[in-house]
Amino acid sequence: MADAAYLPLPYPEAMIVEEETLGEQTLSLASQLPERPLVLGGCCCAHVGAIAGLSARYQRLALVWLDAHGDLNTPESSPSGNPWGMPLRMLLDSGSAHIEDVALLGVRNLDPAEAEFIASTGLGTGVDALDRALDGADGVYVALDCDAIEPGEVATFTPEPGGLALADAEAILGGIAARTTVIGAGLSGLAPESGNVAPLTRLLAALGL
Repeated sequence: MADAAYLPLPYPEAMIVEEETLGEQTLSLASQLPERPLVLGGCCCAHVGAIAGLSARYQRLALVWLDAHGDLNTPESSPSGNPWGMPLRMLLDSGSAHIEDVALLGVRNLDPAEAEFIASTGLGTGVDALDRALDGADGVYVALDCDAIEPGEVATFTPEPGGLALADAEAILGGIAARTTVIGAGLSGLAPESGNVAPLTRLLAALGL
């Protein structure tokens, strides 16, 4: 997944982050963040530093998290213990993101503890959650794990059937950009395949990037 950072998208390279630990990666991203970051490559943990950095700059940061998985586990609840399944929960528990400002879209493969967390906290899921997350926000960070999209439309590391059609994802992103300022975005969970360049460029164009 890290190799996807080298996909030749039509954006200038600003920084390559390659640290030994997640903590070092998060600190590096947060401390060297450009005004409007575009994060490319890695698992969804790659979003954590960007969102932490942006949340310190804005009074109210909306977060749209598109993912086939909830990413809401903790080390205690995770069946695998893999940090890949924890980044959204990390952001919520640290205060870098707040329940009322988050919309979780494309999710269809939840662990029991994740489903319980959503039910108990009222975390918004689906496109209907966008209204609450975006209304009154200073801007939005869009975290797109590309397994939110139907396999075959984008090559991903963990394909999950039943995802969003590329055209539907494009429409959702365009709608987000029409409603508020996109102050950052990230593409994660990608296979480093050249065929991804065209659909990813199309999705980022929908966000106005």
